[in-house]
Amino acid sequence: MPKSIKTLLSGFARSPLLIPFSMLAVLIVFNLIMDPAFFRITVVTNNAGYPSMQGRIVAILNNGSELAILAIGMTLVTAASGGQDISVGAAASIAGAVILRVVCGDETAPTALHASIIAAVLASIGVAMCFGAFNGVLVSVFKIQPMVATLILFTAGRQIAYWIGGGKILNAPGDVFKYFGNNIPGIAIPTPIFITLACIVVIALVLKFTNLGLYSQTVGINVKSARLNGLNPVWIKTLTYIIMSVCVAIVGFIKVSRTGNINYDTLAKDIEMDAILAVAIGGNALSGGKFNLTGSIIGAYIIQFLTNTLYATNVSSDSLKAYKAIVIIVIVVIGSPVLKEYADRLFRRGGAAQGVRS
Repeated sequence: MPKSIKTLLSGFARSPLLIPFSMLAVLIVFNLIMDPAFFRITVVTNNAGYPSMQGRIVAILNNGSELAILAIGMTLVTAASGGQDISVGAAASIAGAVILRVVCGDETAPTALHASIIAAVLASIGVAMCFGAFNGVLVSVFKIQPMVATLILFTAGRQIAYWIGGGKILNAPGDVFKYFGNNIPGIAIPTPIFITLACIVVIALVLKFTNLGLYSQTVGINVKSARLNGLNPVWIKTLTYIIMSVCVAIVGFIKVSRTGNINYDTLAKDIEMDAILAVAIGGNALSGGKFNLTGSIIGAYIIQFLTNTLYATNVSSDSLKAYKAIVIIVIVVIGSPVLKEYADRLFRRGGAAQGVRS
């Protein structure tokens, strides 16, 4: 084997993107075998008379939008704090309740918006940032383990959303509100895909033109060293939780926009586990430190890809969690330091043997 190709393969084998790309390749091959028309995309006319893209790939990108957005925030939280935020599903329910309360006012099913959608979204972001700062302070100031700190909002969040909604199902008036969770008239691509793309571009620009990524990794690797180098670990950790809360508010907006109403108990239920899994699939260490945001986003779509694949093979929704648990076990084992070290030894041994023969 030429040395250049060998070096390339060796670099890819050590890359954190090895696992997500390998899983993606397996899913694509499996789906193509099951359905040769897997990549087919068609444009049909929906009930409102507007064009709408249809196809399994479109469904994966559309339905995976919320998870991809959450994966952005979860990656930064994990990198800086060495733990995960398990309150994001409940917090999304709060954000959704705030949005609907603002646009509905005191009514449960008004005939017109009581406030602009922009004002409602900004209000939900403000509320979510307060909860994010609360979680961040518990973790950074009081040094509570992240999962324990966020367990508070995980437990109480949906009840808080229920109180905000006045204990009633709120229904947003008109069709405009639903455009953000479905399609804008005349645009065939689902709106959540555009929202997700915008979030990815914004965070990419933030990481490129600021030191947020470097500081988050530094704090996650060694807090004492970060402090000695002039960084403020408390502020950096809290900031990542605030960014996480902005992502949560956007997800809550998309969720309630899809239907125009809210179910406090089921909105974004269990999505926190999928967000954590997306970070793990992306090749990121759940103990914090260096991170790969691209891998996390790919991981989010892989989870949605897997979900759609299981449904396509007639797996019941009740069995879905069991299959995901199997995936988690495989990923944890493959990504474990012991297995990586063993694979690296085998690779070096094979290279040494080839060198002796030559």
